[in-house]
Amino acid sequence: MPIATRKSPSLLACLLLPGLTLLCCLLAVSVLPLSASAQTTDAPQESFVKSHYTKYEYRIPMRDGKKLFTAVYVPKQSAFPADPGPYPIMMERTPYSVGPYGEDQYPARLGPSDEFEKGGYIFVYQDVRGRWMSEGEFVEMHPHIDDKKSPQDVDDASDTYDTIEFLLKNVPSNNGKVGIWGISYPGFYTSASIIDSHPALVAASPQAPMTDLFKGDDAYHGGAFMLSANFGFYVFFYPQKEPQTPHQTVGFDFGTPDTYRFYLDAGSLANMEAKYLKGSNFLYVDQMKHTTYDSYWQARDLENHMKNVKCAVLVVGGWYDAEDLSGPYKTFNAISKFNPETPTTLVEGPWVHGGWARGDGSHLGDIQFNAKTGEYFRSNVQFPFFEHYLKGKGAAQPKAVVFETGTNVWRSLDSWPPKAAAPKTLYFHAGGKLSFEAPTEAAGSDSYVSDPNHPVPFVGYTTDTVPQRYMVDDQRFASYRPDVLVYESDILTEDVTIAGPISPKLKIASTGTDADFDVKLIDVYPENYPDPENAAGGKRILDAPPLHMGGYQEMLRGEPMRAKFRNDWTKPEALTPGKVTNVDFTMPDLYHTFRAGHRIMVQVQSSWFPLTDRNPQTFTDIPTAKPDQFVKATETVFHQKDAASGVEVLVLPKP
Repeated sequence: MPIATRKSPSLLACLLLPGLTLLCCLLAVSVLPLSASAQTTDAPQESFVKSHYTKYEYRIPMRDGKKLFTAVYVPKQSAFPADPGPYPIMMERTPYSVGPYGEDQYPARLGPSDEFEKGGYIFVYQDVRGRWMSEGEFVEMHPHIDDKKSPQDVDDASDTYDTIEFLLKNVPSNNGKVGIWGISYPGFYTSASIIDSHPALVAASPQAPMTDLFKGDDAYHGGAFMLSANFGFYVFFYPQKEPQTPHQTVGFDFGTPDTYRFYLDAGSLANMEAKYLKGSNFLYVDQMKHTTYDSYWQARDLENHMKNVKCAVLVVGGWYDAEDLSGPYKTFNAISKFNPETPTTLVEGPWVHGGWARGDGSHLGDIQFNAKTGEYFRSNVQFPFFEHYLKGKGAAQPKAVVFETGTNVWRSLDSWPPKAAAPKTLYFHAGGKLSFEAPTEAAGSDSYVSDPNHPVPFVGYTTDTVPQRYMVDDQRFASYRPDVLVYESDILTEDVTIAGPISPKLKIASTGTDADFDVKLIDVYPENYPDPENAAGGKRILDAPPLHMGGYQEMLRGEPMRAKFRNDWTKPEALTPGKVTNVDFTMPDLYHTFRAGHRIMVQVQSSWFPLTDRNPQTFTDIPTAKPDQFVKATETVFHQKDAASGVEVLVLPKP
């Protein structure tokens, strides 16, 4: 679904291209190992796959009679003389197509990374129910059925179970052990597959798994609709009525490379649907009309179903995943809670959505990590994990393998968050000060006017999509706006390391009846921090502007919170104008060291557009809000002894 894996910095360009080029973009965005276009762009790899593997195609019957299309690649014994088999099975289930179709058609590469392709594995790719060449009805994040009373009670756990049963009996040279992996939507299918898991399924790696779409994954964050990413996804991800192969389509024309302008001119969500989609995609309508944590979302939350997980699990996420940032933590915590004896490892690195599967992971935007983090994960964590459980090689992974940003080092931990991390609050003070000391003043507050018709942009440049780099972008552009509050610490005299969730705790008042509060935690670089070697200064700037890192405001974490959900996700409540109110929420985890010489900053604002939809600041059904309901409001944040606002973090003791 809104899978993050679906969105990319060049998504608009993809959407404006027809046919197979569009398919290429979409599947590449999804980080799938099999993409119809990629198979023809890398002749040496394609030759290797075809010369070393035999392809089989099956339509595997499920317990309810529907058949799921499945492509299987089995090593040729003559091609792997040092390892004649039998081999374990590595499986991925996807809604994005397992093309190319045809037993004489081969992909450019196989498996999660190059190590697997040459490592002696059978690879299995399956179109999930109701997508591409598989029969049945596609259901968005199909709800899990705990008590299956008849063969008609099917879900992704049962489909995986039935598939494994078939594979063990029909695929040659298998050793009876199965592993499964997937990123984003395929990550959700991986998580779903391990509930009441098949005995032969011994290792699984849900990566950036969608877990709870309303509470922090693709659809909603803090009750705010993730506008640009979701609309950009559903203009190409359509339901299908019958099995089909990818075909030529005409991409959606935004008419401008400026998404801020496009979404502002488009008006309300309902207006956008009526004007552009016109009832053609019920999947988008479902996202738009379920604006509270109702039964639709509750049924799709996998957290409470992660039981009877018997296989080892490697949960993978990125600190800077713009789409499924919270899913890995929720999945890891749920498996650990319900299955304490199951070997479960959390891996988090400085990656965007699926970034660990491609590239070297050495940087994001302007931020350098001074390490090839993607390569490290693939060769030192992911491949050894499957080798250990599927082939009995090497040792098991620790409870957590996490990359500490700021210092740029990998840490192996026996728990997450680290047991030694203790809660401390960064308090707001008068004059834009930020410190770990609570305010003592009897009265203190800051106010700004929020205008939903002139919302704060989420990046300081024109963009045609949601650029993945925005997660660490320089926030100086926002700090200059009068509708953004800025609180900044003194220069740090020693390192401060935080590890775990981040929890804003605000005391606010509003002249409106609803409001968003977007909170950003920021690392401010020293003013004398060196520029990149190629940065040029002076007045003779004729090309792109130089990058100046002195004073850079690197966003580490940012999340919105819609005030009407401050007490209950299912029952929104209006604000009483002028009444002091608590707005408390939790942002996803982080492991970061603010270095000595840096500053810690927190920014607070009430729009973040078009990353999230606009709050009209009138208590109403936001998707159908009328233009006259989008009104200015004065937002006040208090910082006084009896109404202290701040951000709680978990701080590690000094070594």
